[in-house]
Amino acid sequence: MRSLNGEDATNVQNLLPTHGDSEPLDAYSRTVSTVASVVSAGVVRVDVFGQGRNADRPIGMGSGFVFTPDGYIVTNSHVVQDGSRFVVRTIDGERFTGFKVGDDPHTDLALLSIDAPRTAALPLGDSRELQVGQLVVAVGNPLGFQCSVTAGVVSALGRSIRSRSGRLIEDVIQTDAALNPGNSGGPLVNSRAQVVGVNTAAIASAQGLCFAISINTARIIASELIRKGVVRRSQIGLQAQTAPVHKQLRSFHGLQQESGVLILGVEPRSPAEASGLREGDVLLRIDETPLEGVDALFRHLTETAAGKKALLRVLRGREVISVEIVPRMIEE
Repeated sequence: MRSLNGEDATNVQNLLPTHGDSEPLDAYSRTVSTVASVVSAGVVRVDVFGQGRNADRPIGMGSGFVFTPDGYIVTNSHVVQDGSRFVVRTIDGERFTGFKVGDDPHTDLALLSIDAPRTAALPLGDSRELQVGQLVVAVGNPLGFQCSVTAGVVSALGRSIRSRSGRLIEDVIQTDAALNPGNSGGPLVNSRAQVVGVNTAAIASAQGLCFAISINTARIIASELIRKGVVRRSQIGLQAQTAPVHKQLRSFHGLQQESGVLILGVEPRSPAEASGLREGDVLLRIDETPLEGVDALFRHLTETAAGKKALLRVLRGREVISVEIVPRMIEE
């Protein structure tokens, strides 16, 4: 397996075809085919085994992808949460024992590790650069069919879906790239073969309504799991999404940032409600941290932020105001 980070990741871009107006369908097909062949080396199948009578037969199966060259694998929390033993399979037919590093049910993300001499770590993109209508490719193992490929577009950005823990996962990507059981945990990639999301859910009663956790969120959670094996965080009690700040307002207030955190809802009896935050407010900064997206707010709301007074800079209508808030720990 060959690493796709560093110089190899740059070479990937040279393999991808340019889009010609004369043959749009053929160019589309070549792009999807090339991206799939490049990414497949870093996509894995995760077989999940239980205990007792379930120790010798899989009780579940999902997908994952190589996050770092030293063998960390990103997948979904719901894929691994009931397992006690994991077998990770590559497209080359190699089998490795997977060790559970940690999982975070609140974002439906988990991290495994494998002891492998070479791993094809996939290059990561920036989910904030995604646009509605952009081509995306999903690679995974639906219903056990190894390394299946589907393609579609980004249908919407900034969605919120409820995790199995009951909490909302923010900044979710909606796509019509078909997902089925077994796709969970696999990568959603752009036309440059960069991972932009972690496939997590499909609405069974609908067609073309599928969701992926943004890679910016996954990068934060995976890093915490590598460092601590668990994610401890504080909260302020918001439902929010990344949203652009109007050019005229940026100019009027001398704002450098082009986007902020738009409040879609405020939880009752939360720090946000106590501070007077409202639906429609746009968070621009917390203390000295610019909030250009929901992922920046997540990075700030760590365990150490709980109980400490913070100053929010908020765009309300056409005015910029300051609001004091005290984040609180999320109770497990």
